[in-house]
Amino acid sequence: MKCSVFIATSVDGFIAKTDNSLDWLHSAGKPEIEVDTGWNSYMKDVDCLIMGRSTMEVISAMNLVPEQWPYGPRKIVVLSNTLKEAPQNMKDKVEMYSGDLHALLIKLENEGFKHAYIDGGRTIQTFLDLKLIDEMTITLAPILLGEGIPLFGKTNKDIKLEQAESTAFANDFVQVKYSVSYP
Repeated sequence: MKCSVFIATSVDGFIAKTDNSLDWLHSAGKPEIEVDTGWNSYMKDVDCLIMGRSTMEVISAMNLVPEQWPYGPRKIVVLSNTLKEAPQNMKDKVEMYSGDLHALLIKLENEGFKHAYIDGGRTIQTFLDLKLIDEMTITLAPILLGEGIPLFGKTNKDIKLEQAESTAFANDFVQVKYSVSYP
């Protein structure tokens, strides 16, 4: 099963402020210029999502109406070792999971899924450590936050990124896409 990342960070590598807020994403660069960063195209190839509990809680707090839901009808698995039930407004949208991630991917493959979008800082780091991420698309927002929740943390080994593609957008955001290669 293919596992990929599509995420935005500040130039200094943070995916959210320390309070989990993402407001900086909407004010960075030139917000008056709308650009297509490839999200819709990317999501056409994704048939399921795997995210961490914290990411789900941020999405839950947004109280999105159906027209705002960015994931469509895709299966969403939320990883948590502590939370057994999703918040009320997410119960019909997500499935909670605790356990071995290799077993989860086998289960999803057996259900017919082919491409998982991996989301959430700790979840991405865990998948990288387990050598499960195949490609990453990272969009850099032109802002320095100074502190926050980092996309990357300590890795067990060096992870080589290859086949770089980059795009600069009119709103001053820059996107890089890599294939991930493990030693």
